[in-house]
Amino acid sequence: MEAIFKYIIGLGAAVMMPVIFTILGVCIGIKFGDALKAGLKVGVGFVGLSIVTALLTSALGPALNSVVDLYDLHLHVFDMGWPAAASVAYNTAVGAFIIPVCLGVNLLMLLTKTTRTVNIDLWNYWHFAFIGAVVYFASDSLAWGFFAAIICYIITLVLADMTAKKFQDFYKDVDGISIPQPFCAGFAPIAWGLNIILDKVPGLKKLEIDAEGMKKRFGVMGEPLFLGVVVGILIGMLACESWSAVVDNIPMILGLGIKMGAVMELIPRVTVLFIEGLKPISDATRQLIARKFKNADGLNIGMSPALVIGHPTTLVVSLLLIPVTLVIAVFLPGNEFLPLASLAGMFYVFPLMLPYTKGNVLKTFIIGLVVLIFGLLMVTNMAPYFTKAAHDVYAATGDSAVAIPQNFEGGSLDFASSPLAWIIFQCCENLKAVGAGVLVLLTAGMMYWNRVLIIRNRDLMEKRNSDKLQSME
Repeated sequence: MEAIFKYIIGLGAAVMMPVIFTILGVCIGIKFGDALKAGLKVGVGFVGLSIVTALLTSALGPALNSVVDLYDLHLHVFDMGWPAAASVAYNTAVGAFIIPVCLGVNLLMLLTKTTRTVNIDLWNYWHFAFIGAVVYFASDSLAWGFFAAIICYIITLVLADMTAKKFQDFYKDVDGISIPQPFCAGFAPIAWGLNIILDKVPGLKKLEIDAEGMKKRFGVMGEPLFLGVVVGILIGMLACESWSAVVDNIPMILGLGIKMGAVMELIPRVTVLFIEGLKPISDATRQLIARKFKNADGLNIGMSPALVIGHPTTLVVSLLLIPVTLVIAVFLPGNEFLPLASLAGMFYVFPLMLPYTKGNVLKTFIIGLVVLIFGLLMVTNMAPYFTKAAHDVYAATGDSAVAIPQNFEGGSLDFASSPLAWIIFQCCENLKAVGAGVLVLLTAGMMYWNRVLIIRNRDLMEKRNSDKLQSME
């Protein structure tokens, strides 16, 4: 089983998703050619997104390393990036069985009406395997590892259901789609709560500054493209030790600005491919549900947040937070983690925040800043356990992705900074039976409440259909 699923995961999202979407499309009645085309567009979207994010890290990497060396910003926890987290996740017994176990849990929840999401985002199952793997290595118990992974999966599916309507109302062309990715979904409750608080701040609620408003107010200077160029140039200048060095490195500085601007411009264009690929699958799924379950509340297809990270507010806020997060990481008391390799993952903090902030740049920036401050401390807190897991995986596999430099601990902003992962880890590792009891009660309560909402929506739809039939008669 471990070899089989390691091979499947090794194909990568760009190969996995076309295969999954083609099979799914044929199963729900789409012609093979149309299903294959839809799947290939999603696969090409993943390839394009990988290329663009690789451009971001390759362009920023040397400049940020120069900044680290110039200002002596070395901290104790080394940023491993998401590849290390994914490697730790899947090179364990938890990771080997995570796909069939989670698919079984998903099916059981669909049958018991405790979820409406069919999570086909198999690539991002590594997030569930990651928290399970870290708990497994920390506790030396496979049972605790699977417990943590399953709890995380159930909570994520419920959060995907609870955020689905706002998500679909805010973004365009995503009907029938929800986001069951735990790193992203874990920030939604925080965004909901902080947004309520920010709305009570005098004057802030009336200060509507969305991406379109920035364009109207500042013209070309409010465009993500222009902001990308400016931030890239500023980071390039910071990497120079003197003004004479700035003059000598003008080609490098301008090149970095253009590359950052390219990332801001290309990401929205690439994400269009996800929408084009998802639309026929989504439409066919809704039609199938309407035919087979006339009075049922429709199911949602669980997909990666990658399909909406091209929203202008996400791009603008992520771009502005990159230098701010670096500065905070240096001066934040208790923090030992300097995010470098993980910066490309910052885009995924915001897809489920925007429906609550309604795309307001200022509120999204404030909430993003708060969660990233706590995220840095969470990564620092989990670093010893991440390091232990990485060392064990490296000893068994020799995977260079998990090779931590000597005298450093390892960490990653991707999911290790998620409040959902951190809470589950603390409950399992430090509170043991009490923590497990709290997690079980919380999860059971969320499942029950979600079931109530699903049945209520179904009954409401039945009443509407009945009233419509009576009015026609």
